[in-house]
Amino acid sequence: MKNLEEVLQSGNVDFSSVPSNGYLMGLLSAFENRFQAAADNLMKEISWKQFFAIICINACKEPPTLKELSDILGSSHQNVKQILLKLEQKGFIEFRADDADKRKQRIHLTRSCQKFCEKNDAMSMPFMNHLFSDISERELETTIKTILKLENNLQEAVSHE
Repeated sequence: MKNLEEVLQSGNVDFSSVPSNGYLMGLLSAFENRFQAAADNLMKEISWKQFFAIICINACKEPPTLKELSDILGSSHQNVKQILLKLEQKGFIEFRADDADKRKQRIHLTRSCQKFCEKNDAMSMPFMNHLFSDISERELETTIKTILKLENNLQEAVSHE
């Protein structure tokens, strides 16, 4: 698969009439697709979306509910439920009743998942270090701030409809 720069310089596409904001959204979407394919290939056992769900579950102060995890991932309950069912089949998560409210199911990472993450961290760190090589901390901070502003603007735009 060609990288984005090769595609853009191939002469097969012309985005010169696309405004910068639309161009950026297209670049982000194309990058996400390429990143997901590379990450899926790197991990083999699980998909990037499954691994991202694990990262988010692990980052929660307490095991999240499906609704909480859906909010964090920015995806529908149905999509997140499908991801979780696959992780449950692999023995990476368990659903357990909430101690305070038995109607709520909380998502817990299993020991098997923790072992997988430890093994995978050692494998993925060189990949991530290479991915962010030649990008300064200042550039990262600016990108993070920009994406968070885009997210806020998106929420405002959706709420005004």
